[in-house]
Amino acid sequence: MTKHLLSMQDLSSKEIEAILDKAAELKQKLRKGEPHELLNGKTLGMIFAKPSTRTRVSFETAMTQLGGHAIYLGMSDLQLGRGETIADTARTLSRYVNAIMARLFKHEDIVELARHSSVPVINGLTDIHHPCQTLGDLLTIREHKGKLRGLKLAWVGDGNNVCNSLLLGCTLVGMNITAACPRGYEPPADVVEQARKNAPKTGAKVEIVNDPAKAVAGADVIYTDVWVSMGQDAEREQRMNAFKGYQVNSQLVGKAKPDVIVLHCLPAHRGLEITDEVIDGPHSAVWDQAENRMHAQKGILVLLMGVKKSLRKPEGKGRR
Repeated sequence: MTKHLLSMQDLSSKEIEAILDKAAELKQKLRKGEPHELLNGKTLGMIFAKPSTRTRVSFETAMTQLGGHAIYLGMSDLQLGRGETIADTARTLSRYVNAIMARLFKHEDIVELARHSSVPVINGLTDIHHPCQTLGDLLTIREHKGKLRGLKLAWVGDGNNVCNSLLLGCTLVGMNITAACPRGYEPPADVVEQARKNAPKTGAKVEIVNDPAKAVAGADVIYTDVWVSMGQDAEREQRMNAFKGYQVNSQLVGKAKPDVIVLHCLPAHRGLEITDEVIDGPHSAVWDQAENRMHAQKGILVLLMGVKKSLRKPEGKGRR
C-alpha cells in the first residue's frame, strides 16, 4: 500500500523519530559538504493552489540536494482549472513522478488526490493540517532542548491548521501541549479528541484554555502564528478584536521558563501576534525553525520514496 502523509496521524511515533533522525543526519552532511544524493533520479511533482515561500523553496532545494528533481505546478499549469478531476490528475501525475506534494485549500481535496494516486502524496498545507511544518518544529525543539518527551509547548493564538498538527504531533512524541485560543477560535473538537487519544500512549497532556498567561506558565516552547490567514480577509476586523491580549511579547515570554524558546511558522506580522523584540531576541528559534523545514522534508521524502536502507540506524558493537 502506498504511504501518504496527509496529517501527523498518518505517522507512528517510530516513523516520526526516523524522519527526525534522518533529517538531523542529512543536515550534518550538508554542513560538512558531504554528498547525500539518496533520491538520485527521483522526481517530485509540487502542486500549489496557494502561494508559498518556505514550502516551495524548501522542497525544491531539498530535492536538488538529494540528487532528485522537483517540478512546480501552479493551478495555471494544470488542467484542474479547466474541469479535469482531481482523480484524473492524480492518476496522470502518478505515471510521471515518484511523489506528489500538494499545497491546497481544502483538506478533502488532498484526501481525494491521495485516494487515486499510486505514488506518495505529501500535504504541504491544507485548511486543516500542516504536518511538514510540525516535523520541522519538532526537529527544531529537539535540537534546542535535546529531547521532546516531557517538554511543554504553549500555543498562543488561532486554533488553526498549524495548531491542529502540533496537537497531534506533540502527543505522538510525548510532549505536553496547552493551546490558548480566544473563545470561538479553539481547534476543532475532533482534532482535540484524537490528540487526547494519543496522549496516554506517550504520557503527554493536552489542555485547551483561553488565557495565554496560563498556557505559557512552565512552558519550554511558546509558539504563535498570524491572526488572519490567507482567505480570511473578510474576518480581519473581527479577528483583530478577538485576538487582543494574545500577542507574544516580552511580558508574556517572561511568564515561561527562563530558557524558553519561541517559534513562529512565518510569515510573521510583526507588532501583531509577535513583537520585534521577541522574534529578534535571545529566545527566538524562528530562523532555525525556518531552515529545518528543508531538513525535515528531506527526512519525509527519503521515508516515503522507499529508501529504507538509509533510515536504519547503524548497529553498534554488542548491541542486542
